[in-house]
Amino acid sequence: MIANNIFRAIGDFFTNVLFVPYDYFRFMDSGWWSSNIINTVFVSLGFIAAFYWLGQMVKHQRENSL
Repeated sequence: MIANNIFRAIGDFFTNVLFVPYDYFRFMDSGWWSSNIINTVFVSLGFIAAFYWLGQMVKHQRENSL
């Protein structure tokens, strides 16, 4: 019974809190452009984070190889 309530709470959180901005974009007239801009920002942030992480890994590897 508790596990069922936990999964329902997680589902409600995602549906009612995290996806609200996407519901807003879905009902806009320029929703396609806005959604693509938001997704482009997210992808760009992901690439920046990945390159930073890879740079830190190389830096750590160089420090340990000395």
